[in-house]
Amino acid sequence: MRPTEVLSKLKLRSKEGYRRFIETQQVRLGSNIDGLPLLAFLGLLCGVFSGGIIIAFRWILESNPTGLLPEGNAEGFEFLNPLDRFLLCVIGGILIGLILHLLKAKSRSVGVVHVLERLDYHQGSLPVRNALTQFVTASIALVSGQSVGKEGPAVHLGAAGGSWLGRLLSIPNNGVRILAASGIAAAIAAAFDTPLAGVIFAMEVIIMEYTVIGFAPVILAAVSATMLTRLTFGSSAGFLVPEITDVAVSQLPMFAIMGATIGILAAGFIQTTMLTSTVFSKYPIWLRTTSAGFITGLVAFYLPAVMGTSYDTVADFLSDAPTMGVVVIILFLFAKMFTSSTAIGLGVPAGLIGPSVVIGAAAGAAAGILTSSIWPEYHHVSLYTVLGMAAMMAATLQAPLAALIYLLELTSNQAIILPGMITVISAYLVTRVVFGKSSIYRHLMLAKGLDYRNSPLAKALRRVGVASVMDRNILQRTRYLSKEDALDILRLEPRWILLVSAKEKDARRASLIPATDLARFLNQSDSQADIAELDKIDIAKIPAKRVETSNVTMIATLQEALETMNSEQCDALYITGAHGASKDKIFGVITREHIESSYRV
Repeated sequence: MRPTEVLSKLKLRSKEGYRRFIETQQVRLGSNIDGLPLLAFLGLLCGVFSGGIIIAFRWILESNPTGLLPEGNAEGFEFLNPLDRFLLCVIGGILIGLILHLLKAKSRSVGVVHVLERLDYHQGSLPVRNALTQFVTASIALVSGQSVGKEGPAVHLGAAGGSWLGRLLSIPNNGVRILAASGIAAAIAAAFDTPLAGVIFAMEVIIMEYTVIGFAPVILAAVSATMLTRLTFGSSAGFLVPEITDVAVSQLPMFAIMGATIGILAAGFIQTTMLTSTVFSKYPIWLRTTSAGFITGLVAFYLPAVMGTSYDTVADFLSDAPTMGVVVIILFLFAKMFTSSTAIGLGVPAGLIGPSVVIGAAAGAAAGILTSSIWPEYHHVSLYTVLGMAAMMAATLQAPLAALIYLLELTSNQAIILPGMITVISAYLVTRVVFGKSSIYRHLMLAKGLDYRNSPLAKALRRVGVASVMDRNILQRTRYLSKEDALDILRLEPRWILLVSAKEKDARRASLIPATDLARFLNQSDSQADIAELDKIDIAKIPAKRVETSNVTMIATLQEALETMNSEQCDALYITGAHGASKDKIFGVITREHIESSYRV
């Protein structure tokens, strides 16, 4: 045998071995527990990958790319003269609008709402083009001083990194969802240096469920991203909070009142954002983003603190001696709420988590100053500021646990847990119960004609891949069989026989019959002689329980399988490979009974 032939055979064997390995891993990852070790490793890898994306994003934002701000201060917009501030916002809005105008509508969808839509309606597949759009436009928005945050874009970029990694490795769709959540946890951990808050945010706000198989990879992703970020930028939280001593019990009612007030602000923030989004959605995107830049620039002409993330202003509030007076802080609060809600509502592609934190910080600082003026012994403005941050986050996102964990990691002080719980739950309940507001992301999805598909049944089905449930005891045959073929089939003892037209391999022309029905037909013949007289057995005409089928691939979830059955009006599906030559190979069959038994267990 010639060397070329030997190499050719070795390549074929290596390809076949790789294909079998991938198929085995797809089956393992399709289940809940069997795929946990591999999924945990992939979560770790996802954290490094997504963390690297966030580091690049942060580097752009923190490197003062405009060269206009002094001493490399990426938040030093107040050092610009008023006209420059106005022009910077307007030019940024125009540039963002032109970029989005040149893109197709489907490529403009970015942010957390886009992530939720892709998780719920597209099995966690996030297009790379949308992620690139998010990276570029969010960078322009933040550098040009638009009143938005960086955490929403970070969530999109982290989720896209996890999704891309999962699709690159041919991971089943239930695993892709978990890797997307891992990327989100990595993004939040890298943005705030709060790994546990990143985990809870991903599970409570995005995935909206807590599972054993979900926690391990998400935690490892947050840890690896945090380590990578700390190696790059050093170990420092997003905000420096002074040490907070034990909190007097007599202050707890004031925290409850402050929380209720912040709940009202959160409801107003959600309503203003939704109203702006609904009223102006019919206008061209370039006009909307330009208008957003004009509004922010006009406000920033007189109050520069509203520009950008405003985190330097929050740091001032946390110093316990704010340079702003209480009147200016309240003015800043409403100015930030107005500019942020209009920017987000008008389509500026950046985040709303940061603005909600800033608005809460301003409300808390104002409450702290007013309280200390009445009761001088309660002089810790930083305590009220940090509680306000958590309360506004909890009320706006309807995520009280994520807000509490964020608060605890930010302060590293257990003494803040009790006042934090009171403030957070007060804000959460007022927004939810009194004003009937759910998460701002849910409202934004409803405005797009979408809704969370998050029923208990949907949760159960999308956690499991079809590969782990399918019945592999199946043979594929054409409609006509000789008597010898029929007997050979029965000797193999299959459970199902899939009939596909010999002329065209069309899923809609395929039907499934139990092998026992073929055996019954043969047994009911009067004698072996009768069988011998048959030149061909037409399986399509023998008495049998025929089930019309369609097909899904091995990477599909049970939720996809059920949706396919409903749309194709069939009761069974056959499972094919998802990539390369495996697309023509049938691995098994799944019925409605398989799906029902999987979530009843």
